[in-house]
Amino acid sequence: MIEAKGLTKVYGQKTAVGGVSFTVQAGRVTGFLGPNGAGKSTTMRMIMGLDSPTSGDVTVNGLHYAQHKAPLHQVGALLDAKAVHTSRSAYNHLLAMAATHSIPTARVHEVIEMTGLGAVAKKKAGGFSLGMGQRLGIAAALLGDPQTLILDEPVNGLDPEGVLWVRNLVKYLASQGKTVFLSSHLMSEMAQTADHLIVIGRGRIIADAPVQDIIAGAQQAKTLVRTSAASQLSALLVGDGVRVDQSQTETLEVVGLQPREIAQVALDNNVLVYELTPQVSSLEDAYFNLTKDEVEYHSHMSGEPVPAAQEGN
Repeated sequence: MIEAKGLTKVYGQKTAVGGVSFTVQAGRVTGFLGPNGAGKSTTMRMIMGLDSPTSGDVTVNGLHYAQHKAPLHQVGALLDAKAVHTSRSAYNHLLAMAATHSIPTARVHEVIEMTGLGAVAKKKAGGFSLGMGQRLGIAAALLGDPQTLILDEPVNGLDPEGVLWVRNLVKYLASQGKTVFLSSHLMSEMAQTADHLIVIGRGRIIADAPVQDIIAGAQQAKTLVRTSAASQLSALLVGDGVRVDQSQTETLEVVGLQPREIAQVALDNNVLVYELTPQVSSLEDAYFNLTKDEVEYHSHMSGEPVPAAQEGN
């Protein structure tokens, strides 16, 4: 379990993380989401003892990371897949790590096979592709069979088979009672992987709830309507609490009315409607709704980023 209480990190005049408190429970996959600059990486680094909090506290399995006598057996982390000696083979990298914790060589071979590195284990890590580097980082995180796993963008650079493998791996580990904490920018993947979400924006927690609760909280009555009289129907539907967007000549997206209500208006005004499809909110919809005022950069139509804040990551 990971527990943060009033966790704060200030760099000069910038507050990267501002007094956040949360608990990452064992036995489930907890996703960590937030825009660039929201404080995700800084928070993960403080959990791992790589950055010291300005104030507040964070523990893993009841202790600060540095207090664990054999940390690899308690916490496995992938924060930077490039943090490896480039002239050392994958096998020797893992072997050196294992030696620091008296982990048997058999476990090195086990994680190499588990992560699909068997064919390249004796090759220098500096020549690895992004995806193979990720696999090596995950192998290192798994080496001590830790109770807690922290993964920052674990599927970055992986092919579809690798993405599926990571998804199944973290779900399996959680089912075994382990604590799994991972970040990702891939909303569709997080929706399929995580049980619970913590969302951070501008260094503060803006959501901490089960995935389905977060999605449900973003849902509005939204319906896709297709009609040959789109402009006429749009004028009839618009009102207090109702928004109508026309995306194509005969296509409307109506927010704030149920399909039955739309159908009744169309019937009463002799407007032919040939499609009424309720739209279900996705995790992506919920995420953008939560973080719309928390992003570090807003894009104009020109595509040029406009600074909205100067926060640490």
